[in-house]
Amino acid sequence: MGAVSLKVADLDSMIAFYRDGVGLTLLAHDGPSAVLGRPGSPAIILEHAAELKHAPSTSAGLYHTAFLFDEKSDLASSVYSVARAYPRNFTGSSDHLVSEAFYFNDPEGNGVELYWDRPRDSWKWQNGSVEMGTVYLDPNRFLQENLTEAGLSAATVGDTAVGHVHLKVGDIQTAKQFYVDTVGFEITIEYGTQALFVSAGGYHHHVGMNTWESNGAGARTPALGLGQVAIEVPSTDDLGALGERLTARGVQQAHDGRMLTFADPWANEIRVTAAA
Repeated sequence: MGAVSLKVADLDSMIAFYRDGVGLTLLAHDGPSAVLGRPGSPAIILEHAAELKHAPSTSAGLYHTAFLFDEKSDLASSVYSVARAYPRNFTGSSDHLVSEAFYFNDPEGNGVELYWDRPRDSWKWQNGSVEMGTVYLDPNRFLQENLTEAGLSAATVGDTAVGHVHLKVGDIQTAKQFYVDTVGFEITIEYGTQALFVSAGGYHHHVGMNTWESNGAGARTPALGLGQVAIEVPSTDDLGALGERLTARGVQQAHDGRMLTFADPWANEIRVTAAA
């Protein structure tokens, strides 16, 4: 997964949240846009769009952007930093068996997950589905056990990157046909008509989709929130094969040989590039 772009109303406050709260590095700030992440690996792109308004919560779009931390101490540092600076933005925490996760909203209501993965050899699979759960995770105990002296003073994020993106969609069957049959992800978990998790390479999920708030939603209209989701595939051959599948299914696309851009059935924009 690559960087997620957001259309934002207040660029300065959003930069402050992701830089001073989450602990990402401000890599570029050029007029109405800003890029944050770690050197050489953008994670979030903020684009000022003062003319746009917030969409209703029942619309399709972004559920959350999930930032994956390599070390528990880095996750604890980021969680502590956000909770200290934005205490009202905390929305919950869960042990998902494959990961430990903490949830926040950014200043404009976009969902944010900060998480750490357990080692892959501890994940349990059955008939092609990974076992995940939602078990209470005590945030104070997690911080007590994992927060270092360095993490008390400033967020240390290490090699943090976007681990997965979770979308709000109108119906799961259409999502499956698009993200599995057309884009080419593999199903890792399916919860009937409510949620679908898909991945590549045996990960627990790179893209999650749910209808918890957005059941029956149609295509998005321009609004604040999700701008674009970026995905990287291993080679130009993979990119070309994806382009052929999109063409066969009548999905409009822009393709310049190294980058392919298209929209899902709810007008969530996807950009796919081939690794250099």
